[in-house]
Amino acid sequence: MIKTEHEVAIMREAGRRLARIVSRVAGEAAPGVTLKALDSLARQLIMDGGDEPAFLGYRPEGALRPYPSSICASVGGVVVHGVPTSYALRHGDVLKLDFGLRHKGYCADMAVTVPIGSVKAEEKRLIEATRRALDAGIAAMEPGKRLGDVGWAIEHVVRKGKFHVVRGLTGHGVGKRLHEEPVVYNYGTPGKGLLLKAGMTLALEPMVALGTDRVVQLRDDSFETADRSTAAHFEHTVLVGKDGPEILTLEI
Repeated sequence: MIKTEHEVAIMREAGRRLARIVSRVAGEAAPGVTLKALDSLARQLIMDGGDEPAFLGYRPEGALRPYPSSICASVGGVVVHGVPTSYALRHGDVLKLDFGLRHKGYCADMAVTVPIGSVKAEEKRLIEATRRALDAGIAAMEPGKRLGDVGWAIEHVVRKGKFHVVRGLTGHGVGKRLHEEPVVYNYGTPGKGLLLKAGMTLALEPMVALGTDRVVQLRDDSFETADRSTAAHFEHTVLVGKDGPEILTLEI
């Protein structure tokens, strides 16, 4: 769970590489572009850098089958794990893109929400609230604090916006494996939970919905809001540093 300085250096480079790819692929998301085209671009960019798509062939706990693509592309009420298809994006779509990259044996994980053209005002507020919730959670990731402090910081922002933290979907530790301990909930009680220590690397990822905190698992292993209301999702891989949090998935 605690990474050495050498491991952190590799993960820092993995994060920078991934952030550049996320920026490039998200910039290509526009009306008429298919989800498969975005997946193909991401896969090519990852492999051009000599790295591996961490999602491709991965089978997380509870999944019915290994994941068939390099990214997750989830539209509208689909929160996460949407499989890229020939669906062409339309004006007004809310697209979640989730990426994983393996560099020299270590993983980085990152997600963004991209509005396609003009979206509804409440969806704009949802996207911004989810982004702010991630920022608040990251700010709480200091040595000596606990995971409950992180979860509370996220949920406080979401509730203030009158949105819903999705239950049953969480963040996680990340390192040699894409999903490691601990489980990182997007809600919690201050002062409770696992003690944060310098050297921990966590994937923090608030998933927030307009109308409900419940999701259902679909046949393709994706998760959709129970009322099909729009969801948003942002994620960074973050180091608990001695002097505070450091976002590893930053484009530099």
